[in-house]
Amino acid sequence: MADLLQLWTAYGSASWVVLMVVLLVIEVITMGLTTIWFAGGCLGGFIVSLLGGPMWLQFVVFAVLSLVLLIFTRPVAVKYYNSRRIKTNADYLVGQSAVIIEGIDNLSGKGKAMINGMEWTARSVLDDERIPEGTIVTVKEIQGVKLIVEEMKQ
Repeated sequence: MADLLQLWTAYGSASWVVLMVVLLVIEVITMGLTTIWFAGGCLGGFIVSLLGGPMWLQFVVFAVLSLVLLIFTRPVAVKYYNSRRIKTNADYLVGQSAVIIEGIDNLSGKGKAMINGMEWTARSVLDDERIPEGTIVTVKEIQGVKLIVEEMKQ
């Protein structure tokens, strides 16, 4: 451990830059919004190093800045990052309206719905409910390749 500390001290500012680059590369590879905050802490340690601050102060600034960035900016960044994600596959259908093109009868295993120009096998949320052709329904969930629907309340 002492050798590592001596090596860090010998290369000073360059050590912070190297660590920051490594953390940024890890962030780019994983896209987990985790190591980027520590890279920000490295930037703080680098600045203190350039200003001639002692090693202990560089590490304190690194730790405090990393923690502050992680606690206060990560939730905002995650919320922004997730809001820009587009649902893939059929997830985006949940909550949308569909039209029944073949009456739904769960007991006999019949029923089809049309949504966004695509025909899907459809089943009712309630097993004993029959939904006639032409009815507007809301997609509640997707199970495999079937839409699970509920009759839209007027």
